Amino acid sequence: MRLLLIEDDPELVAYMRTDLSKAGFAVDVADNGIDGEFLGDNEPYDAVVLDLGLPQKSGLEILAAWRKRSNRVPVIVLTARDAWYERVDGFKAGADDYLGKPFHIEELIARIRALIYRRHGSPTNSIETKTLRLDEDSQQVSVADQEPHQLTGTEFRLLRYMMLNRGKILSKSNLSDHVYDQDSDRDSNLIEVYVRRLREKIGNQMILTKRGQGYVFNDPS
Repeated sequence: MRLLLIEDDPELVAYMRTDLSKAGFAVDVADNGIDGEFLGDNEPYDAVVLDLGLPQKSGLEILAAWRKRSNRVPVIVLTARDAWYERVDGFKAGADDYLGKPFHIEELIARIRALIYRRHGSPTNSIETKTLRLDEDSQQVSVADQEPHQLTGTEFRLLRYMMLNRGKILSKSNLSDHVYDQDSDRDSNLIEVYVRRLREKIGNQMILTKRGQGYVFNDPS
């Protein structure tokens, strides 16, 4: 899954980006409101972490502009710990959740996951089907009662996105948009390599190829 982090504190950005990447997210960063608003309008993010106190354009202005343009990307607002009025204003502007500073990165990760699960209609904070269970903390996948398989970072991001969108035809370009950040080499042919690796771990029947269209995760929930 791909995130946009809009935050102008470089130390906080470095800390958050490292931990969010370890948690299996492809992370893009904007350090001002104008760039952040542009990226949020033009890239297919699964969620945005938005600070309110930004240079050039405030987080509230960005959020209000997105919602006015019917941009429904899920947004978690970062606020000063005691600024309750900022939380109220954030919700009025269209925020989906908020987190006060300072915060524990584990809580932010949990909130991002919950937001994404809800967006995809998952009733629980887990990713599993009748056959597979994906463990986000260990980044392992279990097939039925077999021993779990460890996944690489890209394999994990790819399988998670496919499982959350099971039954849908996902093009290679669509998968690339949600698996890699903006600084990565998004060669869509690499998706074929990672799909093949996943099939070796979970079985060929789980990921179907739709010739000329893309792939479909086939395991029913």
